[in-house]
Amino acid sequence: MTDEENRPVRRRITLTGISSRAWEHPADRGALTALRELRGFDDVVKAFFGMWNERGFRLQFLAGAIRVDHRQYPRVYQRFTEAATTLDVAELPELFVSQDPIINGSAIGLDKPFIVITTGAVERLDDDELRAMLGHEIGHVRSGHAVYKTIMMILTRWAANLSWLPVGAIALRAIIAAMFEWWRKAELSADRAGLLAGQDPAASTRLLMKLAGGGDLSQIDTTAFLEQAAEYESGGDLRDSIHKIGMTAWSTHPFPVARAAELRKWIDSGAYAEILGGDYPRRDSDGDASVTDDVKAAANSYRESFNNSQDPLVGLLRKLGDGAADLAGSAARGARGWMGDASRRGRTDDNES
Repeated sequence: MTDEENRPVRRRITLTGISSRAWEHPADRGALTALRELRGFDDVVKAFFGMWNERGFRLQFLAGAIRVDHRQYPRVYQRFTEAATTLDVAELPELFVSQDPIINGSAIGLDKPFIVITTGAVERLDDDELRAMLGHEIGHVRSGHAVYKTIMMILTRWAANLSWLPVGAIALRAIIAAMFEWWRKAELSADRAGLLAGQDPAASTRLLMKLAGGGDLSQIDTTAFLEQAAEYESGGDLRDSIHKIGMTAWSTHPFPVARAAELRKWIDSGAYAEILGGDYPRRDSDGDASVTDDVKAAANSYRESFNNSQDPLVGLLRKLGDGAADLAGSAARGARGWMGDASRRGRTDDNES
């Protein structure tokens, strides 16, 4: 028997009625809530998709990939249904397996989003890792990420086509940079959904390890992998900070070691245990979500990240901010002292005259 067959069966808690807000990163949720509240945004989305043939794109996978069900890739289908059941998703999206040796997956579409994973994922992931990956993609679908990611792709093409027009290109690049930042936070949200679907932190970490270094974990150590994440976040000097900005600014995904660290932080915060204990927002309360509260939560998340970051550049910015605050405080105290002295001198002059 294989190690996987010998592994004890893990009982998973069905998260009845769970809302995607339960797993969405604050920065992701704030952006999504604001977009959903914009009047006419749905019409804009439809206009974008009018330039992108969703049906034709699905037909490409229908013709050139394998559609998963109980007859085709039954192992994948079983893990898919398990992940969906745990997240209380009644209607399964279509799932395709596409020929590609790289471990990857994506959620695509507007009216009926579908999921695509690669043969690399099927062949290199064990059942628990595969369940986490499929839960990750289900999380994207439930959060509506597929819609905005497709808009992202369209905007990217526009930026390329308008590169000859400086003003238009600069404006689009600014929008795209902001959407890339959102996309990276959306990936952190989906990682949490994957963890909730599998309810196996070790499997979620192994998945990220395999994304970083392939399918063979016999020569990879989890502790050393997480040490890489700590070194990436805090190691080096200002030159490394500049390099990291260049590496991530136009990237859709955070690096696997950073994703593992973020998932570990979420677990350590107690949020994961609270959800398993039944303390989570329900879908039937989604209409009561507050844009203001979600935007505040996003701002607090960025503030907390800034205050706790070990990155050398962020540390320098904090010091400069503190120095500016101290300088402003000293200037204010000096101004108050000068005004007080001037006032006292004025009274003395009046008395003498």
